[in-house]
Amino acid sequence: MEYPNYNPQSDNRPLSDDELSDLDNLLAELPSDGAMNIEALDGYLAGLLLSPQPLAELPGAHWLPLVWGGDGEDGSNAPFASGKQKKKVMMLALRHLQSIAWQWQHKPELWEPIFSVAEVDDDEELTDAEDWALGFMSAVDLAQEAWAPLFEQHAALLAPMRVLGSDESELSEAERDDLADPHKRDEMSRAIMDAALALFAQRGK
Repeated sequence: MEYPNYNPQSDNRPLSDDELSDLDNLLAELPSDGAMNIEALDGYLAGLLLSPQPLAELPGAHWLPLVWGGDGEDGSNAPFASGKQKKKVMMLALRHLQSIAWQWQHKPELWEPIFSVAEVDDDEELTDAEDWALGFMSAVDLAQEAWAPLFEQHAALLAPMRVLGSDESELSEAERDDLADPHKRDEMSRAIMDAALALFAQRGK
């Protein structure tokens, strides 16, 4: 199966709640340990759009298979049950990608990243963007050399993504302590939205 490339002019209608749930379920049911959930996918697509490497120049075959944990080696549709199922996941993922790009460009106030929300004592809700950040850092891994200057230039903006989305062995003791604190995780998670929009605005300068 040929993989479509990112085309900013393609369908950018936001996925409905049912379509997002359907996409999440399709990915969750795949017999692949590396398949992303909807939160990781959302972060991955955001990272691709913010990458210094223009996504329109990156073949779809280079980044799409990471969404479902990679293709089978036998030329089949693995891990999908059929080519139709694989195409549906690709089309939904591409439309979600194009929707994010359109919102950032035209209506940034409409954009809401997909994070986990957990209730703690006293019915307090805390946000946890770890899965989103893991997806974001997967996009960074595709172009590490290109991203390196941005992590130096915009260290503060990228810190929430880096801390939440990195292996703990790569973090400082203070950063690991922050990860262990649900309120600190909530604070970092909530900073991601403004950070991503600020990084996108920087790209246009």
